[in-house]
Amino acid sequence: QVQLVESGGGLVQAGASLRLSCVASGASGRSFTRYPMGWFRQAPGKEREFVATIGNSGGSEYYESAVKGRFTISRDNAKNTVYLQMNNLKPEDTAVYYCAAKDLLYYSSAYYYRAIEYDYWGQGTQVTVSS
Repeated sequence: QVQLVESGGGLVQAGASLRLSCVASGASGRSFTRYPMGWFRQAPGKEREFVATIGNSGGSEYYESAVKGRFTISRDNAKNTVYLQMNNLKPEDTAVYYCAAKDLLYYSSAYYYRAIEYDYWGQGTQVTVSS
């Protein structure tokens, strides 16, 4: 069982930046590098939506179109941590942001952008962007 804990959310003005962190633990001896990681978000009254993902093979990245060029996902495998750097934030980025991990037994260059493909989830961190 993998536990994920997000941090770094907050209230900011439009145009500001935030960096979210997600620390993974409890992988039962498996290397953190084996897990493709993703960030999703859910705004009030809306379904959870994909934001970004980073693979377990060479760190390949994939972004939802609305955040591409503003957000950057990265991982520090030595710290079992995945980050989401968010620049030029907009009011429509307001949501609870969730970190997710996919339990994969092999290294793959595939992208995983559907919530159903992920096995473990954090509790979420609130990001609020005022205009």
